[in-house]
Amino acid sequence: MDFTGFPVAALDFYDDLEVDNTKSFWQAHKETYDRDVKAPMVALCAALAPEFGDAKIFRPYRDVRFSKDKTPYKNHQGAYVPTGPATGYYVQLSARGVMVGGGFYDADSRRLAAFREAVADDKAGPRLKRALTTLTKAGWEVGGDTLKTSPRGYAADHPRIELLRHKSLTVSRSYGFEPVIHEAGLVDQVRADWRAVRPLLSWVSAEVDPRVEG
Repeated sequence: MDFTGFPVAALDFYDDLEVDNTKSFWQAHKETYDRDVKAPMVALCAALAPEFGDAKIFRPYRDVRFSKDKTPYKNHQGAYVPTGPATGYYVQLSARGVMVGGGFYDADSRRLAAFREAVADDKAGPRLKRALTTLTKAGWEVGGDTLKTSPRGYAADHPRIELLRHKSLTVSRSYGFEPVIHEAGLVDQVRADWRAVRPLLSWVSAEVDPRVEG
């Protein structure tokens, strides 16, 4: 199946799911999910795979075992191409349209320590800052979980203290309801976006991963 865009029905599906997130709604509309949400996402990722690798299409079911929110289904469909531990390219469809992103989404204590060591390094750290500056100037938003205070061992006046506070580091941009999300041309847009994110992911691979392994 070639990717031809996400149909309006896919956005309507998530609009309705946010109102009625129940098993009965899901069962009554599963055909819509399979046809209008999952199948186009699989096709989009297949078109991108030759350059970026195979994607993981996330399951639509929420893990509610430890959550106060017991709604059973996710209100979005995500796909992820890993480039390292909890690091990679991302694309998502929801009632708010399409969002593209990338970065590292989680880190254990060793990986987080290695990330901060790389940020503090006077050669590696400025390269990361330049990569993020390039992305923000192009309209990307920097996100991720952060500490409210300085991490232990780093001064509050460190020149890259804002980056050192990150426990995860992501960048994203939203296409909302722009016409391109309903067109085959979205493949080229996501491809260009993921190429733009590549310097950030390459920095993680070059500067963080060796410090963990070492």
